[in-house]
Amino acid sequence: MKSNVLVIGGTGKTGHKVVKRLKAAGQHVRIGSRKSDPAFDWDNPDTWPRALAGMDKVYIVYYPDLAVPGALAAIEGFVREAKKAGVQKAVLLSGKGEKEAERCEQVVANSGLDYTLVRASWFNQNFSESFFLDPVLAGHVALPMPDAKIPFVDTGDIAEVVVKVLLDDAHNGKTYEITGPRLMTFKEVVEEIATGSGRNLNYQAVSRDEYNSMMRAVGLPEDYIWLFDYLFREVLGNQKNQVVTNDVEKVLGRKATDFSEFVKRTARTGVWNQNLPLAI
Repeated sequence: MKSNVLVIGGTGKTGHKVVKRLKAAGQHVRIGSRKSDPAFDWDNPDTWPRALAGMDKVYIVYYPDLAVPGALAAIEGFVREAKKAGVQKAVLLSGKGEKEAERCEQVVANSGLDYTLVRASWFNQNFSESFFLDPVLAGHVALPMPDAKIPFVDTGDIAEVVVKVLLDDAHNGKTYEITGPRLMTFKEVVEEIATGSGRNLNYQAVSRDEYNSMMRAVGLPEDYIWLFDYLFREVLGNQKNQVVTNDVEKVLGRKATDFSEFVKRTARTGVWNQNLPLAI
């Protein structure tokens, strides 16, 4: 059955993959972004009704994170607008182990809409598309929490799960915790990327305070620094989050993508070797 689906953040890390899969499945997709027509802007609630008009389902991704101040009020307002617009189902991308995110989850769960909650661990793609790409390119990755064992998850797996639960009502009312198939430290991650890309990469363990100072030194805003400190402290620092689940396999009937598979696939794109001097 064909549905009209609003994909918020439809050009983002998981969103663009969700859009691609939904279109391949024959669904009608509307991308929710500031540059779309109609536009969608979390900071401008006046844009929400037009973006929601005529939509049956919505994939909710809140930027930059459900943990930040103001996220709860935004999710509450958006859900009200979604109900007014006649949306029937919502799938929320949440953060695994984030207490503030769980408050936003409850808003969706108690909304009266059909829903599925997808809690994701840290993304593999943070090292190829986002925060940690520049340090990898520089050859020196300095990060705190050296002892944290993280079940990094591939955004392709997240997108596939999201599309499945959007289109299959058997997943209504369920909460899934999406992780990769093994736990890895930052040092192990950097070593695998170095091997896969043929690069000489160095991992340096630093304290959270040192990392915050490094972010300030390059001019990052305080709200960004606060968010990263929160994620390191509350998420990576919580041993309850250092657990592998089988929810990818439960939903998709296959095992989650291993980090080594991500490295092989990404190395072929050349993203980790861009702007490097040519060997003579």
